[in-house]
Amino acid sequence: MNMNQKLSIIIPAYNEEKTIHLILDRVKAVKLINDIQKEIIITNDCSSDDTEGAIQRYMATNPKLNIRYLAHEVNKGKGAALHTGIQHATGDLLVIQDADLEYDPEEYNILLKPVIDGFADVVYGSRFLGGKPHRILFYWHSRGNQWLTGLSNMFTNLNLTDMETCYKLFKTELIQGLSLRENRFGFEPEVTAKISRIPKVRIYEVGISYYGRTYEEGKKIGWKDGFRAIYCILKYNIFSKK
Repeated sequence: MNMNQKLSIIIPAYNEEKTIHLILDRVKAVKLINDIQKEIIITNDCSSDDTEGAIQRYMATNPKLNIRYLAHEVNKGKGAALHTGIQHATGDLLVIQDADLEYDPEEYNILLKPVIDGFADVVYGSRFLGGKPHRILFYWHSRGNQWLTGLSNMFTNLNLTDMETCYKLFKTELIQGLSLRENRFGFEPEVTAKISRIPKVRIYEVGISYYGRTYEEGKKIGWKDGFRAIYCILKYNIFSKK
């Protein structure tokens, strides 16, 4: 790959006033391989707390950090916040980063390496692969994730271990070329279905850490989102392939 590459880091934010600075500190601290530069794009999905103020204060005290702040005037959902960020990305590569602290930006380089080495176009970071640390939580939540991944794999003919992972890295032109519709947590099965149909796309998976949150700590996804994921797997693999 060419030098002077840029990674767009897409962060959807909803009511993350108390923790947004922590994830931004971690993103700022990571030094990317091959001297790749960072573009941080935050979409505030009409938070009811002072997420906007927290972001603006952070930008004011870190003027050298390349942060673009976008805001929805009404709450549209995580998927919609991702769509907005993706549309505004100018990097050669793009990675999804939740605003919580469940995933470690230090591991961007693990995701980048298969692309830098010329093997991959898309890299998924799996919470179920390798020897990285994982917080022990929720048996049925993890079984649900694995079941959804298996169902998705049946239709996409991929052998992913973690379709529902936050950490997905794409060549930007590939994901910007998709027509994405899901506004909530259906983003994961929809993007997986649509990426899998790109001719000759090379999808890799790497093991990552996972520092999961409990619902008391702010975890937002629930069982209703699991049913929506099933619907989206069927919809985007069988009934609505565009």
